[in-house]
Amino acid sequence: MKKQQKDEEIEVTLKSEDLKNLKVEVDTSEIEKQVNELTNDLQRTRADFENFRKQVEVQKENVKKTTQLATVYKMLPLLDDLDRAIGSYMELKPLEKSLEKTLKDLNLAKIVSSEGVEFNPDLHDAVMVEGDGEKEVIGETLRPGYYYEGEVLRPAMVKVKKI
Repeated sequence: MKKQQKDEEIEVTLKSEDLKNLKVEVDTSEIEKQVNELTNDLQRTRADFENFRKQVEVQKENVKKTTQLATVYKMLPLLDDLDRAIGSYMELKPLEKSLEKTLKDLNLAKIVSSEGVEFNPDLHDAVMVEGDGEKEVIGETLRPGYYYEGEVLRPAMVKVKKI
């Protein structure tokens, strides 16, 4: 029992000491080293996460653009049919302006391929060449071509005349 009392007395004695005057020497170099390592790990993890977030954002944007491009490309036969119908039936002529506005809203524009326009192999796909001259111009447009967001989506199919 006496030993237990002594332990309690020591404990009480330590608790009642003036802690302000108590000087404890601690080696902080090891703690500082661990803090620096953990700080560096945290910074690398944050940078990795930020890079991952940016990469995911770029991938989402690419998927969105690819999906839009595929959708617009699948609409081209319908646009061809509408264009032929408007050219054949005068009653449908009022639809032409509405169609042009819709194409503009979709960032889709027709490639200029009117008769007499200079042939450009980047914009026009020649399926027939007539004449023996030096200068190549468009003789007839067989199928319109389109730009999508400023890039050639599909070149115009044309007959070329050499004059």
